[in-house]
Amino acid sequence: MAKLSTDELLDAFKEMTLIELSEFVKQFEDTFEVTAAAPVAVAAAGAPAAGGGDAAAAEEKDEFDVVLEAAGDKKIQVIKEVRGLTSLGLKEAKDLVESAPKAVLEGVNKDAAEKAKEALEAAGATITLK
Repeated sequence: MAKLSTDELLDAFKEMTLIELSEFVKQFEDTFEVTAAAPVAVAAAGAPAAGGGDAAAAEEKDEFDVVLEAAGDKKIQVIKEVRGLTSLGLKEAKDLVESAPKAVLEGVNKDAAEKAKEALEAAGATITLK
């Protein structure tokens, strides 16, 4: 097998969707028994989970998944927000929104999750954090 250069690897990653890249990172971590130091996703929004016991558990977590439960009435606005948060193309973002419930961002820090949740809810989406 030919060895790939850094530029060739980056070009391959550019062709992947955020979800595919996230799955790759998980498999990479499992294969080499390492942990990625930085989250894969860019700025996002979210709030701590509701409920007594859940709130305490959510505060202890340092990685969150932002899950789109429903797009609501303003699907186009939600698609725009998903594109801004994930750098997905129009078709990929539309497919993600239409296939809700679906993870928009995975393994992001609390601040990024809260920002993503706020932005998506402002666009009319129903969001949960896990």
